[in-house]
Amino acid sequence: MDMKAATMILLAAILIPGIIVKVKALTSGRKGPGLLQPMLDILRLLRKGSVYSTTSSIATQIAPTVYFISVFTALWLVPMGDEASFIHFSGDILVFTYMLGLGKFFLILNALDAGSGFEGMGANREAFYSLLAEPALLMLLGTFSMMTSYDSFSLIFAHWDLATGSSLVLAALAAYLLLQLSLIENSRLPVDDPKTHLELTMVHEVMVLDNSGFDLGIIQFANALKFGIFSALIANFLAPDREGVWEMILFGGIMLCYAVVVGLLESFRARFKMEKNPQFILTLTSVAALTFIVALIITNKLL
Repeated sequence: MDMKAATMILLAAILIPGIIVKVKALTSGRKGPGLLQPMLDILRLLRKGSVYSTTSSIATQIAPTVYFISVFTALWLVPMGDEASFIHFSGDILVFTYMLGLGKFFLILNALDAGSGFEGMGANREAFYSLLAEPALLMLLGTFSMMTSYDSFSLIFAHWDLATGSSLVLAALAAYLLLQLSLIENSRLPVDDPKTHLELTMVHEVMVLDNSGFDLGIIQFANALKFGIFSALIANFLAPDREGVWEMILFGGIMLCYAVVVGLLESFRARFKMEKNPQFILTLTSVAALTFIVALIITNKLL
């Protein structure tokens, strides 16, 4: 079992939010905060106590912790290249998806338990977008499981290589899908704007309005961990077979590029209207289906 992947994901979670903010600031002609400022804000929240409404139940108190634990557990299933992840077993790609789904379920439950009409709207949108995005993720993971004949992340990436042009195309499609899915999973542009303060248009931010202090801190840290997880998956598809220190450097470089690309996309990309979001997410499912068909052709399983 190897802990390098988990270490890289944790480092990415610390740095990626700051890099995104820095890139957005530089592209708008501002200096911007330091790279560690988002994490310092999270640490400040973690030192505070949480305040709960008298009308909320125990669900509000446990949901942020369950959300964080589920995401934190999922990161240990992600390997680095051909080295096994810290936790690996047959079918862990499905457990990975279910852990993210479990966290999202409790986050939605947290919003509904508050009894706020605004948080109910945010929970409704989050559940709907997750419902539309889940087939794309499952289809993508199923494609590479079929390509390698394994259903574990560690074995899939251990047997994945970029020796042919078709595998390069599949890797590029996977990277594109994971990039877009990470933006949806973290409620970023073009689906949502984390900086908006209009409850009628927010998705994620309006869901956590009633959370404060420690609870809000672990929710934000879990969101940062998702950035690290998706960037690590992209790195695995684009650089699966490196050895030694070059593996760490290449993985770190791809994660850095991921953060810069997200920052650039959020700088020059307009937010969609609400009615356009389902169409955008379903388009990703179509791309995932195309990836699956290409894999069927490559493996001669189409007919």
